Amino acid sequence: MNRTQLTQSLKWTLAASLLTVSAWASALELKPFSADQLSQLQQQGQPVAVHFHADWCSVCVAQSRSLNTLKADPDLRGMTVLVANYDQERDLRRSMRVRSQSVMVVFKGTQEVGRLGGQSGAQDIKAALAKAL
Repeated sequence: MNRTQLTQSLKWTLAASLLTVSAWASALELKPFSADQLSQLQQQGQPVAVHFHADWCSVCVAQSRSLNTLKADPDLRGMTVLVANYDQERDLRRSMRVRSQSVMVVFKGTQEVGRLGGQSGAQDIKAALAKAL
């Protein structure tokens, strides 16, 4: 293999690696809650979860850390978690029958398929989110 072929081969290998890493990096999307975004994802039949988060809640903070570690998990590709402010989203809490912070409500389209409350371990969260995939 000559120098030009070697350089070309390295370029292709690097490009393929970057594509793989970027796909893994966006496996799980975390976004601020928006009613429009939730409605759009549900109408498209997409997997989505609403995480009722409060900054003052230690369990919520631990859940956020776990969610951040799961962002690169290829098993959660296509999953979106919308983070709702527990203190401000009173109507949303009422409509989803959420009575405390640190609750995640998981949907596949418009159908609720799971609910997680108070667990902060990455594997517990992953298992709950996977129900929508």
